[in-house]
This record gives sequence, C-alpha cells and structure tokens, in this order.
Amino acid sequence: MSGISRRKLMMGGAAAVAGLSGLAVADRVARRYGLIPPDARGRYGPGEALTYAAQRLLMRHSQAMEFSRGMISKTPFMNEVAPLGKEFLAHQALGFRDWTLKIDGMVARPMMLSLADVKAMGTRSQITEVACEEGWSYIAEWIGTPLSMVLQEVGVLPQAQYVVYRSIQPNWWESVDMADAWHSQTLLTWGMNDGDLPVGFGGPLRLRIPRQLGYKSVKYLTSITVTDSMKKFGRGRGSATAEAGYAWFAGI
Repeated sequence: MSGISRRKLMMGGAAAVAGLSGLAVADRVARRYGLIPPDARGRYGPGEALTYAAQRLLMRHSQAMEFSRGMISKTPFMNEVAPLGKEFLAHQALGFRDWTLKIDGMVARPMMLSLADVKAMGTRSQITEVACEEGWSYIAEWIGTPLSMVLQEVGVLPQAQYVVYRSIQPNWWESVDMADAWHSQTLLTWGMNDGDLPVGFGGPLRLRIPRQLGYKSVKYLTSITVTDSMKKFGRGRGSATAEAGYAWFAGI
C-alpha cells in the first residue's frame, strides 16, 4: 500500500470516527432535552434524532415562508389518492353536511365537531407552499381554523406530547409534536384559493402543516387524538409513513 493510499485511508477512518462520535454526542444532547422522535431507532435513528433535536432547539418558533397572491400557482398539482370509498362518497353526496371531526385523548373536554363548528372557532388564511418529497411543489392560499384554537377549546392536558390525526382513508394517519400542533400556521383547512377546499386537495377538511413536507398534511381529516406517547399507536413509530420508511419528522 502506498503512502498516499495509507494517508487517505487514515483520513477516511478519522472522518468516520468523527462522524460517529458527532452522532453519539447529538444523541446525548437530544436525550438530555427529551427530543427523541418516535422513529429514532435502527441504523438511521441517531440521524433522525439529530435532525429533530437541532430543529426544535434552534427553530422551534420559526415560520414557514408566506407568499403574495401573485405567487399562487395557476395549476396546482393534484397528486393521486387511493379510491375514497362508499363512506366518503355518501358524505360528498350530502355536501359534507354531516362530516365530523372527533377530538379525544388527553383533553379535558372531548368533542365531536361539525364543519360548521370548526369554522365558527375562527379563521386564518395563509399563502404557503406544499413541497413533496417526490420533488414537486405548488403555492396556494389555504383558509382554515388554527388547530391551536380547537386545542384551546378542548383543553389539552399538560402532560400531552403529541397530536395524532387520521384520515377517512383506512390506515392513513400521522402525528406531530405539540410545537407543531400549537404553531400559528398549522391549520384545519377547509378552504383553498377563495373557495371551498376541493376534494382532490383534501376537502372537506385537511390538516395543513407548512413547516413540514406534504405527506404530513393529511387529507380527509376525521379524528384527532392528543397523547403523551406514540407507543400505543401502530408500531410506535409515529405515523403510517414512518412505518413505511419515511421520516416521522419532515421539517423544511
């Protein structure tokens, strides 16, 4: 082996050790502050913990970029979804008059809300970007009720750590921590671009979390559960997408 190749090998080895050491330090810091994401396990676990802990320590209250009306995409991309099924079609035939949102778990006042109930709690609009892990994106105006207003109404208990939310589509569920749940830009969205939220974009009700990739913004929202642990949901990794191999925390 030449001197150059030995030197490269030594440098590469040192870099690998430094990288592993850095991840170990990051893991200790994340655990110290209680910033361990539900999917922090396996070979990618330390990296997931590092990403999540760094974002929460440095940018917990950061805002997603908001755009002017002139930046709204003329033809927003409507990605495919699985067939919506008879239950959804029955709701659609009635103009979603009987659509409800169930809120339970670690709350003082569990509720079953109609769309009218949600809208009556308050309205906020924002022009933000949906960014997909597949590479496409678009900008739209989203109109809805801040999730924080609903959480205040139901009375979240102090030990709560996560909000789990589900679609009418079977096995489509996600969760976020309380930092995103209480964030002012997290909306229970029922309108888009000055009109009702189209079915293709998640209507009649979609959770919009502009600080995270698009798959965290679940469409056709039917229930929210406030909890102190993700261990009792699915395989404990925090979401259906995390169980499928995606990151639970998809901050952008």
